[in-house]
Amino acid sequence: MTARPLAAGLVLALLVLASLGLGAAQIGPGAAAGEGWTTLVLMESRLPRTLAVLLTGAALAVAGVVIQSLVRNRFVGPDTAGTGESAALGLLAITLLAPGAPIWVKMVVASLSAMAGTALFLQIVRRLPVREVMLVPIAGLVLSGIIGAVVTWIAWEADLLQFVGTWLMSGEFSGVIAGRYELLWIAGAAAGLAWFAADRFAILSLGDQVATGLGLSTRGVMRLGMVVVSVVSAMVVTTVGMIPFVGLVVPNIVARVMGDNLRASIPVVAAGGAGLLLACDLVGRIVRHPYEIPVGTILGVVGSVIFLWLLYRPAVRG
Repeated sequence: MTARPLAAGLVLALLVLASLGLGAAQIGPGAAAGEGWTTLVLMESRLPRTLAVLLTGAALAVAGVVIQSLVRNRFVGPDTAGTGESAALGLLAITLLAPGAPIWVKMVVASLSAMAGTALFLQIVRRLPVREVMLVPIAGLVLSGIIGAVVTWIAWEADLLQFVGTWLMSGEFSGVIAGRYELLWIAGAAAGLAWFAADRFAILSLGDQVATGLGLSTRGVMRLGMVVVSVVSAMVVTTVGMIPFVGLVVPNIVARVMGDNLRASIPVVAAGGAGLLLACDLVGRIVRHPYEIPVGTILGVVGSVIFLWLLYRPAVRG
């Protein structure tokens, strides 16, 4: 059992080193200790980008665990519940109404809008037949499409389609530098909050009646879960745009290996999300080097293949 975490940690460390060393500019192993432009590139571009990828992947994966616990369905994620599109709608609204608003105001508006979209999704799910499991992800996809269409229409009317495209299209990290990714630390903090409440989310996933019988305030846990998912989605959309599949496939993979012990599995989920996103980012940077393919495009292919594999492969616990 101890070999798996060690191997995963080693792979993640190698991915981090590869990310720090890969780019149009050639940087040697001793660049951090030197002076001049090499240190500038490393500290202002490579390191912030690597940290941004790690924070995004870890936070989205944990947000996926949380929203799957809230709706008690493994086939949903933050990107298929209308949360990201709702955050983009909030950003668009504050951009039109108060274009000179500071970044923290836009962050708050995006988070509140994402929370409203998540709450709407939860209300829709509660009215669906319990036995119809596949209706939950379908409802999420329909809601995402409707909100995304509203955002696109408003942006088209306001001549902001290109502006909105940076949020709704495939996420990418090529523009991440020091001073332009720090909001993602808030997403990381929200994911850490989910770990502290892991036992409550695990109990909630058993059902409202069971959770209430065990003395759990289901409304309070639902609100906490919405805050976590909304803040993570808003920070990611604001910083790098929509990132698909991470919050969907990583929790499923970890659950097949470790079961439903959220307290033990959330750190592994976070590491898995960070590793998957970093690996896809590296692929996007290598395929057309020195040019880049957005990481969202790579994840669209890799994530769909993984998801199909999860659907057709029977669950194995070990």
